[in-house]
Amino acid sequence: MSTTEHEQHDHGLSEFGYSQSLDRSIGKFASFAAGVSYISILTGTFQLFYFGFGLGGPVYWWSWPMVFVGQLMVALCFAELAGRYPVAGSVYNWSKRLAGPTVSWLAGWMMFTASVVTLAAVVLAYQVTLPQIWSGFQLVGDGSDTTDFGYSAVIWGAILILFTTLVNAFGVKLMARINSTGVFIELIAAILLVVILAINVVNPPSVFFDTKDIGAGQPGGYFAVFLVASIASAYVMYGFDTASSLGEETVDPRKTAPSAILRAVIASFVIGGCILLFGILAAPDLDDPQLGMASGGLQLIVLQALGGPLGKVFLVCIVVAITVCALAVHTAGIRLMFAMARDNALPAGARLARIDPKRKTPVIPAILIGVVAVLILAVNIGTPAIFTAVTSVAVIMIYLAYLLVTVPMLVKRFRGQWPGPEGATGGYFSLGRLGLPINVLAVLWGAAMALNLAWPRADVYGEGVVRWIAFLFIGAVALVGLVWFRLKGRHQLGTLPEHMAQQMEQMEGELP
Repeated sequence: MSTTEHEQHDHGLSEFGYSQSLDRSIGKFASFAAGVSYISILTGTFQLFYFGFGLGGPVYWWSWPMVFVGQLMVALCFAELAGRYPVAGSVYNWSKRLAGPTVSWLAGWMMFTASVVTLAAVVLAYQVTLPQIWSGFQLVGDGSDTTDFGYSAVIWGAILILFTTLVNAFGVKLMARINSTGVFIELIAAILLVVILAINVVNPPSVFFDTKDIGAGQPGGYFAVFLVASIASAYVMYGFDTASSLGEETVDPRKTAPSAILRAVIASFVIGGCILLFGILAAPDLDDPQLGMASGGLQLIVLQALGGPLGKVFLVCIVVAITVCALAVHTAGIRLMFAMARDNALPAGARLARIDPKRKTPVIPAILIGVVAVLILAVNIGTPAIFTAVTSVAVIMIYLAYLLVTVPMLVKRFRGQWPGPEGATGGYFSLGRLGLPINVLAVLWGAAMALNLAWPRADVYGEGVVRWIAFLFIGAVALVGLVWFRLKGRHQLGTLPEHMAQQMEQMEGELP
């Protein structure tokens, strides 16, 4: 095979020094579905509505468009990168080409750790939704006791993680089929839900401008409360980079991935925003305290407004959304671990980067991530407050990982080094002259939101030392990781021979 033919076969992967070892079979919709399922409109809005509404009331809805605008700036930067570097483990590989090895390794380490913790957090949504469909889904006790609730949540979570592990170990084709089917169901259900809720509106639009004196007498007034309530939206709208993380398994990724990223975040904003908007307007009683409780929330509004049978049909669709969300989070974590291991940037890199010859997928990372996620999930039984705090911190780590991409990208722009030689050939998604202001906004937004998420508030993290868990946990993860990398990891960096592009192997063989 000639050099040109080889590059066409691997869609330009060889220019990054890698051989094509994964199964390239993901099409346009499957790529879009990967980003949508990670964001998961139904999972996020239904799992976190109670938090935002309970703190900020109906006015909290405005945090949804606020978060969208900020995340759109980040998504636009990522779309540029996805067109130029369609490589597995998007955040890690993007940072590697924008900054030094230490920065890129930290970005990958932060993103990977957060992905595993996020998987454990997502599967908890089963427990929030299933018992509202049928009381028999409460596997331990009646659910009124927090311990029984915790045990049932862990059992359901472990079952779901087992499913995502088996699917990911079997191969990307099966994963893509299940994910695409689930996203299709989720999108149809979400649109129908918006229409039905709109028909059942009982509250005037003015409720979105009435703070009801929430935060009165407190420092910062309602704005301070709104910043806390906005966390509910910030916890949902991320993960759109997953579409590019599957770049080595996507057909024509330079064109497919950028559009998939932007479509995923825009579709999630429009549909998710409408669900929240009409859900609040359709609530029979906005003063019902259960709307601000995990056992009630948006699920309760759906059941009240739509009636039992129809409401439960939509709750089943939410279960489908939770399933594909967990599948996407698991898949993204696997690709990130594989990308880092392929560069020998993790302990036992050769084993972690091994591709099953029949399934064309990294099986060991799938199993390892699944096992660790279940172990993390077990913490929810005895200490649910700590589990909630840690999973909240995981979102901050993702925002920080994004910053470790957008900040180096901005530095290159200021130095006149972006888009660079790779972008000069044309044909890739480009922001043109808007790139600099958009990049600046992406950095400012990411830093502001990371600080807002990490701020030691009792409403989010509880009282005592646990209030500082964001700084303690992230500091510990970063310190342990960097100590290993600086002492050992950086000395062994380099593409493993079995994953090296043919041209690179030939060049090394010609060296004296």
